[in-house]
Amino acid sequence: MEKVYNPYDNVLKIVKEAADILGYTDSDIEAIKYPERELKVAIPVRMDDGTTKVFEGYRVQHSTSRGPAKGGVRFHPAVNPDEVRALAAWMTFKCAVVNIPYGGGKGGVVCDPNELSENEIRAITRRYTAAIAPLIGPEQDIPAPDVGTNAAVMGWMMDTYSMLKGHCIHGVVTGKPICLGGALGRNEATGRGVMYTTKNILNKMGIPAEGTTVAIQGMGNVGSITAKLLYREGMKIIAVSDVSGGIYNPDGLNVPAILDYLSLNRKNLLKDYNEEGMSRITNEELLEMDARVLVPAALENQINASNAHKIRAEVIVEAANGPVAADADGILQDRGITVVPDILANAGGVVVSYFEWVQNIQSVSWTEEEVNEKLKNIMDPAFEAVWDIAMKQNATLRTGAYLIAVRRVVEAKAARAIWP
Repeated sequence: MEKVYNPYDNVLKIVKEAADILGYTDSDIEAIKYPERELKVAIPVRMDDGTTKVFEGYRVQHSTSRGPAKGGVRFHPAVNPDEVRALAAWMTFKCAVVNIPYGGGKGGVVCDPNELSENEIRAITRRYTAAIAPLIGPEQDIPAPDVGTNAAVMGWMMDTYSMLKGHCIHGVVTGKPICLGGALGRNEATGRGVMYTTKNILNKMGIPAEGTTVAIQGMGNVGSITAKLLYREGMKIIAVSDVSGGIYNPDGLNVPAILDYLSLNRKNLLKDYNEEGMSRITNEELLEMDARVLVPAALENQINASNAHKIRAEVIVEAANGPVAADADGILQDRGITVVPDILANAGGVVVSYFEWVQNIQSVSWTEEEVNEKLKNIMDPAFEAVWDIAMKQNATLRTGAYLIAVRRVVEAKAARAIWP
């Protein structure tokens, strides 16, 4: 029987490993093993054909010890409670490792946006927002885009929440359209953070960025922006993929042309894209590609015990949340493959979400150049801190990141003590 991967088990495993190194007792970390709040909602929607369909939705707040919960909303057929719990917990530690004053939350709706009209997606968004409204707010829990959602969805969420409260509340979500208080640079923030992190790890390993081969699994917002920015830095993107499959060219793909094609229509997929010199590959083949850098930017558990021994990349930069399963980490480490963990590599999105929230609640605005500079000023020192503690402890970068993050969360919870 095929093993069923539970992403939340991955979180608990690495937290326990970090806690043991830090010398914490089971009692010290007991509270952070459990999400603070979990809400499951039913979302009835009148479809375009006149029928009524009920969708299942979730919002989980893992921790608010360091500040309001922060985390995206995912629209995807595979959304389930364990996935949302894991994503919420990853957000807790992601915010902690880059030291911004948030806890972790996450939400999701079980649906396939590719099979829905814009009207149906808007209806799902509004009803979902109304259902989770008691939990969210600028001082409680601030949603953001994730897989299957975008700035438009965040605009509808902001509007729905504002209508329920009777006045405009920009800061309830981040990743909004610019005209609704969104931050300049937010759309590219996660991918830009991945780019900064990729350059940082290549520098530490003595690998020049120019001409370095890269394979990217996933061409959603994060993967596509990562591809664009790494391409601009002179790296050779030899393979990319989406849900429909992948394309490969050992001489390098025409990234600008690919991005232009995908941007023409939200339903455009790589299976229908063509360029001279390319060949078609599967998502599985992309992961096993002979590229120096592998960027998994799709879903969790893509690299696990069943395929970790086939990975040929020297460096894996986790642009997605949890793309390397816990049972693969040891295999990759033994094979000398460096993994830059998700809670560091893809933290650019939540960092600039924090900037957007600050601008909203203070009624100020920053230029895109200011936002990008502030992002780099957080991402680079965070990378250095993770690298330094990993080297000091002779540990992986994932363990190093969690040593920093778990300590900050445990210290905050201990300082607040248990109420009453």
